[in-house]
Amino acid sequence: MSLKMIWVKMMIKHEVSLKKVVGKNYNKFWHFKGRYRVVKGSRASKKSKTTALNFITRIMQYPESNLLVVRKTFRTLKDSCFTELKWAIARLDVQEHWKITESPLQMTYIPTGQTIYFRGLDDPLKVTSITVDVGSLCWMWIEEAYEILNEDDFNILDESIRGQVADGLFKQITLTFNPWNEHHWIKKRFFDAEPDEDILALTTNYLCNEWLDAADLKVFNTMKKNNPRRYRVAGLGEWGIVEGLVYENWEEKNFNIEDIKKIAAIKSAFGLDFGYTNDPSALWCGLVDIKGKAIYVFDEMYKTGMSNELIYSSVSDMGYRKERIRADSAEPKSIDRLRELGLSNIKAARKGKDSINNGIDFIQDFKIYIHPRCVNFLTEISNYTWDKDKFGKKMNKPIDDFNHLLDAMRYALEEFIKGDIFSFD
Repeated sequence: MSLKMIWVKMMIKHEVSLKKVVGKNYNKFWHFKGRYRVVKGSRASKKSKTTALNFITRIMQYPESNLLVVRKTFRTLKDSCFTELKWAIARLDVQEHWKITESPLQMTYIPTGQTIYFRGLDDPLKVTSITVDVGSLCWMWIEEAYEILNEDDFNILDESIRGQVADGLFKQITLTFNPWNEHHWIKKRFFDAEPDEDILALTTNYLCNEWLDAADLKVFNTMKKNNPRRYRVAGLGEWGIVEGLVYENWEEKNFNIEDIKKIAAIKSAFGLDFGYTNDPSALWCGLVDIKGKAIYVFDEMYKTGMSNELIYSSVSDMGYRKERIRADSAEPKSIDRLRELGLSNIKAARKGKDSINNGIDFIQDFKIYIHPRCVNFLTEISNYTWDKDKFGKKMNKPIDDFNHLLDAMRYALEEFIKGDIFSFD
């Protein structure tokens, strides 16, 4: 990596030390020009921020390049990649050279008109029909690529980066993600592949990040001690080993919500699990067909650092302020506050002995259909396993992890769980 990056505009030099801005441990990633640049890593491994810095730098280096940024759902882009790229522009101190808009979600390099586009796989036509004004669409960044469960969806994206490019340019797709599940197609396709000059598959972790302070490192040390399973993935960036899934009665399905609502006796159900600093606050939104033994998961809220006021605003913005919501009874003050703010139909879920296992038993009798936009629910349900004792023997309780939306689902469904099989008393 060169130590200086120089941009010239109106005969004025602007110098930035990439060594100071980007830091260490990503040299091979920064310079690779093959077709696929794939990085799995832990939290705080710098993978997303380094990628953002790299793309802003590249676009200013290559005057005919354009970038497409993709996530599985469009609504997740603004708070992730869009924010990271805005940060990178500020970090490189080049704000005056960029035009940033939120409607449409887009970034334009003013001197040349090159553009960064943002698209979600939930609108495939918009992904495959981009026409650029300057140069060619040669690069793609797929953030949280783990969310793309169907390899065919990736193939469609892969095929959209095609055609001739200017001399000196190259076509490339960058994938960044947390490696929760060792059975994901990304592992076989890129990490288990034979050596290929067009594939760079890297593993990074928080130890790559020289800017973490003592408080940051303490989080990982505590995780290492208290939750070794999560530490392997979220700490070291290793593949998550998934054995003994609690739920195998599910599938991802792009259903039409209005069509499902027409099913006779279909009922809506909403559940809320509270979190804050490390754990997310999670709202689960579903439709339940008791007769047909089917549950349709159609929406979700999933975010850390949410006060009660922010939870209320988010639920209201989603259009669910008047819905009956069952919330975690461990937070009675939060429930009272949300009711004061305007969630008049929120109430505490009942809890009791064996409520988790009895709820799981009930849900296992249903087929669960999950809308593709519920990316966090898909991640949780594909990683929610039965716990093991110190000898590796499966226990009759699930792990205390990947369970925020799944707990919210149990709360939401408690009114349907009746009879001797279930009691909160």
